Amino acid sequence: MFRRFALMCLAVSALRAQTFQSGAYKVLEAARCRSCHTAEGVASPTRLHFPDADAPAVKIEAFGKSLVVLVDREHPENSLLLRKPTMRTPHAGGEKIKPGSADESTLKSWVDQLAKLSPADLAIATRYREQEKMGVGEARNDAELRRLTHSQYNHTVRDLLNDQTNPANQFPPEDFINGYRNQTQGQSLSPLLVESYSASAEKLAKSAFQGGDIRHLIPCKPSATCRARFVKEFGLKAFRRPLDPAEQKRYETLMARESDLVKGAQLVLEAMLQSPNFLFRLDAAPDAKLKPYATASRLSYALWDTMPDAQLFAEAQRGALSTPTGLEKTTRRMLADPRAKDALDDFLSQWLRFDRLNAAAKDRRKFPLYTRETTHAMTEEARTFFNDLVWNNRNFMELFTADYGYVSPELAPIYGVTAPPKDFDRVPFPAGSERAGVLGQGLFLSLTSKPDEPSLTSRGIFIREQFLCQHVPDPPPGVNTNLPAVTEAHPQTNRDRMTEHAINPTCATCHKLIDPIGFGFEKFDAIGARREKFSLEFKAPPAPGKGRGPQTKKVDLDIDTNANVAGLPGGTFTSPAQLGAVLAKTGECQECMVKQYFRYTAGRLEAPGDRAVISKAAEAFRSSGFKYQEMIISLTLLREFGSK
Repeated sequence: MFRRFALMCLAVSALRAQTFQSGAYKVLEAARCRSCHTAEGVASPTRLHFPDADAPAVKIEAFGKSLVVLVDREHPENSLLLRKPTMRTPHAGGEKIKPGSADESTLKSWVDQLAKLSPADLAIATRYREQEKMGVGEARNDAELRRLTHSQYNHTVRDLLNDQTNPANQFPPEDFINGYRNQTQGQSLSPLLVESYSASAEKLAKSAFQGGDIRHLIPCKPSATCRARFVKEFGLKAFRRPLDPAEQKRYETLMARESDLVKGAQLVLEAMLQSPNFLFRLDAAPDAKLKPYATASRLSYALWDTMPDAQLFAEAQRGALSTPTGLEKTTRRMLADPRAKDALDDFLSQWLRFDRLNAAAKDRRKFPLYTRETTHAMTEEARTFFNDLVWNNRNFMELFTADYGYVSPELAPIYGVTAPPKDFDRVPFPAGSERAGVLGQGLFLSLTSKPDEPSLTSRGIFIREQFLCQHVPDPPPGVNTNLPAVTEAHPQTNRDRMTEHAINPTCATCHKLIDPIGFGFEKFDAIGARREKFSLEFKAPPAPGKGRGPQTKKVDLDIDTNANVAGLPGGTFTSPAQLGAVLAKTGECQECMVKQYFRYTAGRLEAPGDRAVISKAAEAFRSSGFKYQEMIISLTLLREFGSK
């Protein structure tokens, strides 16, 4: 892609003794500028985006020249590229390069060089910027093997065998990567998982033919013709594509080992359930004949989290999925099926990390309202809210602005409202509560809290990562994350204690980007109940004559909720409701709604080559009035037929 571009760049670079890669690039890398300045970093809205760490040298050199947009060519010493990392100009990431250091001198040399770029070099810089903006880059291959997730395995054997036992629940647990459990990076086959597949296949094959009506599996009377028909029809459904002649013959031969048709079918079924053709999805077609079946497989696992149904197989066979019109019609049909709701529920539970809440513990002495039933109510409220926005075609950005919740008896006292006659009916938030949308719900406020108090950092990270799609880098190894203890002599709010993060150079870089977001939620405690004061309790020895046992002293401190999302235009706020309003109208948040669904269905992070698809899907999302179903349809069509 960069071939012609590379030749030009190398010819120019060869004239210079020191390249960007050997000088300023090393300085910026050592300063960890990359940790924020990427397409998905917390500084993604800025003009500085590092290429991939493994980018070829020619691309790194082109990137270096593109930094001319951050250079004042008339007065190089005033260039943002030099002043921001040295904090001569305010920089959200703090001081990254010490003024007067050798590193600053190296960077200054590059700034001076950029100030004198030739027309040929400026053309390289412009070309790089244009390609970055358009998302030109290496296209990710969605044809890479994708294993059935445990959820997809359960749903597939349910639809294939009418089995409701959910065998994958006993498999080794799946890890969250990029926010989801279905990412290709985490889909390797461990020996334990292979053993689990084998045991499951044996059990499923045995139970499939035990008792009841088996005509859904063997719809014919015993004969050689029936054997061939079973292999052909069951193979189509199990492998989500027609068997080739060699496969057909091989499985017929296997089935013929048993004179009893049912026993032979059981043998074939067990073998097919252990085949890579069953365990891995057909997302790419080795030849044109199978392309419609690959499309059907992608659709069914994206929209239903399970295998294609008979109608989808038929549509693939007759070519109904090969045109945008036909694919859109099928997609709309599939979204109207109840399985689409179940699949999107699974997406929601992973996106909003229900698992963290389900595993969370709270101090029952401080929060007696928090029970297992409360946890269930919080996830059910979020699910009801999400489903109403999606399936009733509401403006999905109300996810952040809605002035109501879906309340149960467990949530009512936390929200300060009367429980509705029916659980999870829609109830307005009280006036002055400053709640809005998901940011005002117990789910978000509880899962971003510690057992006894809210976590400003966790709330900031969650908003950055889940709602802005910005990756917050991990802290450097060996950093002490403990904050100073609160004492009766020096009582402090969480905000006050966080000043340690702001003054510690090791911590400040990232915490200045996340902690100030959490400040705006300080009026909501660790289970999401509103509080007007920050209360501390200290135990002291009993006063003389006042009885035995320690005495408790309570200290109430004022709460300062002035907050901001650094790098976000208009990002100052003082409450969940105000932040929700900011997010709802912010392009980064709107596009993040598309990115999150893309990551879940594609099984990977977006790559530069996906940028045009995501951008066009976001445009369609806005044009539809933020109808989530329309976004799904748009993204489906764009991924199948391209962004042009």
